[in-house]
Amino acid sequence: MPAVFRLPSHALSSTRAWPQHGRLNYTGQVNQHAQIRMVAFDLDDTLAESKSPLEESMARTLADLLAVCPVCIISGGQFEQFDTQLLANLPPDTNLDALHLMPTCGTRYLRFYEGLWHEVYAHDLSHAQKLAATEALENCAKRLGLWEPDDLVSGPRIEDRGSQITYSALGQQAAVDDKKAWDPDGSKREKLRAAVAKELPDLEVRAGGSTSIDVTRRGIDKAYGITSLSRQTGIGLDQMLFIGDRLMPGGNDYPVAELGVPCHAVTGPADTQTYVRGLINELTADGE
Repeated sequence: MPAVFRLPSHALSSTRAWPQHGRLNYTGQVNQHAQIRMVAFDLDDTLAESKSPLEESMARTLADLLAVCPVCIISGGQFEQFDTQLLANLPPDTNLDALHLMPTCGTRYLRFYEGLWHEVYAHDLSHAQKLAATEALENCAKRLGLWEPDDLVSGPRIEDRGSQITYSALGQQAAVDDKKAWDPDGSKREKLRAAVAKELPDLEVRAGGSTSIDVTRRGIDKAYGITSLSRQTGIGLDQMLFIGDRLMPGGNDYPVAELGVPCHAVTGPADTQTYVRGLINELTADGE
């Protein structure tokens, strides 16, 4: 795993001058009145299947995008998941200096600096908050009949990610097809999310991946992460484009849409890749 250190403040004092490009709106048409200066993505079920490595073609597409525009990845997983799922599969020529990582829904922020990944900030839950979240998730899941039998679960159901507690109904290592089949319309997750939120009024509770619920500190979600990204980089919210698969109300991408950030909803990695290839063509053509 790449080393992670606190990033020195002087490393954030300057930003690379990027070409000024037109920005695509929701329908994929260039909006000449605005500019894309950052493209942000969810990870699971957007860039890659849940807990699965980036496909080679997607990795190449992401590297090509990084050559023309800064990119942020913001997702519910820990940095270790970003490392094995994303970083380990990028081509050697990828411009990592242009990549911004926000694990655990933006409660952590990392940049690549002098050959290493460095932590800019982290907002961890307190011990008491972690205990309360763990108890609420287990109790509500059992009460609603969503605590699956042990023989259907692969890996831990509840994971302490420092700044986030995550419940995975089938376990962290469940097969992708099993996850997709468990709650195809999202109704189970929404029922559990609503119940847990009532038990944890001082914390943020969001539906995460295809079987998961994420709990973070109140007010710290992907909207917080994207707002912090804007503050750190000097790039306006209206100059960003967010791409994700959970942009519906209650989804953990939805807070970004509520900010007013231009968003594009996708149905999975193949849909994302098609859209991003078109985006790269538009950005490249506009910069010529």
